[in-house]
Amino acid sequence: MKHTHILALCVLSLCTFFGCKDKKNEPESLVGSVAKPAWTALADYDMTSSMTAVVKVSLSANYTAEQLSAASYQLSTSDIVAAFAGNECLGVATPQDGLFFLYICAPTKGEQVTLKYYSAALKNIFTAEPFAFANDTQLGSVAAPYKPAFVLQD
Repeated sequence: MKHTHILALCVLSLCTFFGCKDKKNEPESLVGSVAKPAWTALADYDMTSSMTAVVKVSLSANYTAEQLSAASYQLSTSDIVAAFAGNECLGVATPQDGLFFLYICAPTKGEQVTLKYYSAALKNIFTAEPFAFANDTQLGSVAAPYKPAFVLQD
């Protein structure tokens, strides 16, 4: 019995000394190994049914400053935001002055639109909650851009 207590104290001391960590409390790594996607909108869309979006990417809505700084995250001119309905790419934009100006063609099946964000710095893809397509509307503006909460794509 005495040896069991000594062994337990030794293990506890080692964990304290070496810093045993609970993996559930560690920040999720945002850095991946995803190659830059070749997202392109098809050219045969009906251009009379469209909407625009002025998007500001904000990963801080779902990730802590610790996670973002540990991943050395920053917006890059190589980043991409694209609009999708299912697997159909409806529009693609790169940043201009920190904003993405996105022209979104109407989905062919009336599906909802999902934004995907590729971060060149993190080499990962993030998705936002879908929204309904609304013809001839603008989502966000330069003064008040649309700021969806992007999360790591599964």
